[in-house]
Amino acid sequence: QVQLVESGGGLVQAGGSLRLSCAASGLPFSSYAMGWFRQAPGKERDVVGVIYGSGGRYYADSVKGRFTISRDNAKNTVYLQMNSLKPEDTAVYYCAVRSTYATNGYVNANDYPNWGQGTQVTVSS
Repeated sequence: QVQLVESGGGLVQAGGSLRLSCAASGLPFSSYAMGWFRQAPGKERDVVGVIYGSGGRYYADSVKGRFTISRDNAKNTVYLQMNSLKPEDTAVYYCAVRSTYATNGYVNANDYPNWGQGTQVTVSS
């Protein structure tokens, strides 16, 4: 059974930083595409970024240069380092996994069958 558990959310002032973690279990973690998504109230769940089994990464334009995705295969954990946070980054952040080896793609929420419970990130102005 695949399980994803996010942590690290919270309240931060604009310009600050947070690091989210997503611990995975129940699957061979290192080869698969891991995505970070976010959903603000009344809005759709949008991609923040993806890290692929190849090690490559995709970032949404809105977070390029500010957010970084990394993974620690020994810990079965993927991270989202968020710097220079803005009030518009406020959302519930989710990690997701697709059991597919890929080098690109899979940037839509519908591409992912397995999700964590989400963690709230609030950025105050």
